[in-house]
Amino acid sequence: MNRPNMAQHSVIVVLAFTFCSGPTLAQQKPLKDQLIGTWELTSWERTSPDGTKVKAFGDNPKGVSYFGADGRFFVFYTRADLPKLASNDRTKATPQEAKTLYEGIIAYQGKYTVDDTSKMINMTIENTTFPNQLGIQQKRVIESIRADELKYSNPTATAGGKIEQAFKRAK
Repeated sequence: MNRPNMAQHSVIVVLAFTFCSGPTLAQQKPLKDQLIGTWELTSWERTSPDGTKVKAFGDNPKGVSYFGADGRFFVFYTRADLPKLASNDRTKATPQEAKTLYEGIIAYQGKYTVDDTSKMINMTIENTTFPNQLGIQQKRVIESIRADELKYSNPTATAGGKIEQAFKRAK
């Protein structure tokens, strides 16, 4: 074999290896591995059974969802426009202040597993600011996940309907 042919064969082999076996070599990581880390909430919307859209945390929601490698998670969401308390003492909120705060905040934590086949996050809630969630197996359907973007839904919200949430990975 002469030199030009050997060089051409080498290039062809390298290109074939790069293009043909790429998906085989660069297989997607398991969903749990992609999920691990801190995610900042960018949108939260519940669609009621009657089709009404509700943004419980406003147009500019704040908060995080954290998924640890150890199978533990926590969620903390809040409205960006929560009012300060007139008394400057959280134990002395007026009834209206307390109602506004309670409606604009949720936090819960517990254990989670991920099912790659169904793209489902299974959450067991151990502590929450909404006690009706305790002991309930919650499910989140991963709609899409990329390096810096996550979207999942809760098809069985406790208030009824479906909740859709979007996040960006925290820096």
